[in-house]
Amino acid sequence: MNDHQLLRYSRHILLPEIDVSGQEKLLKSHVLIIGAGGLGSPAALYLAASGIGKLTICDGDTVDLTNLQRQIAHPSSAIGQPKAQSAQHTLSGLNPEININVYPNHVKETDLERLVAVSDAVVDASDNFATRHSINKSCVTHRKPLISGAAVRFEAQVSVFDLRQQHSPCYHCLYPLYGESEDMPCAVMGVFSPLVGIIGSIQAAETIKTLLNIGKTLNGRLQLLDGLTMNWRTVNLKKDPSCEICQHQ
Repeated sequence: MNDHQLLRYSRHILLPEIDVSGQEKLLKSHVLIIGAGGLGSPAALYLAASGIGKLTICDGDTVDLTNLQRQIAHPSSAIGQPKAQSAQHTLSGLNPEININVYPNHVKETDLERLVAVSDAVVDASDNFATRHSINKSCVTHRKPLISGAAVRFEAQVSVFDLRQQHSPCYHCLYPLYGESEDMPCAVMGVFSPLVGIIGSIQAAETIKTLLNIGKTLNGRLQLLDGLTMNWRTVNLKKDPSCEICQHQ
């Protein structure tokens, strides 16, 4: 790092768990973020500010007026623009020293295979089960840590599926593809604005901890938040030995 970077990231460097070596590792890391909406916005902002050297942002939607209540990466002037490009502009203004790639399309499985393979960690900030399962499958295949979040109404959840570890559960272990789960889009159900900020920020924190192998991540634990009471509930997760996605990994 140069003198400018040492000053920019000095508050990280002061932390013995991170120090210069950890910050240098972050600068060499590549994080893939699927979704530049309510969860992806705060996650991307904190990862960019923290000095993740390369971010790839995937989102096929355009910025809409209804997004601005919670999707803090997008200003009012970005209405009508692709979300991925709007996020890139915001993140570049926040930290012009990092590399930000965009994929302004809805990701397909073939895209995910390519994008996940070259990343160090994947943040799932998508809003539907089909995409989440596709992301999980690619992360299992390439043994990449998956940092997963979801929020609707006043309810949210966040977890880490560190698929580099043999005994880690995957997203499919928690929510089987053919289970009873169904999408509850916030366009229909509504969502409490600060809730996605809380979960997206946790996703950023868990991503950094995972990359640096510090502390105890949420791997093997599902955190559930009731935004009306601010009560957290922890569910311990185990790998499903009959999981059709990760049983042979």
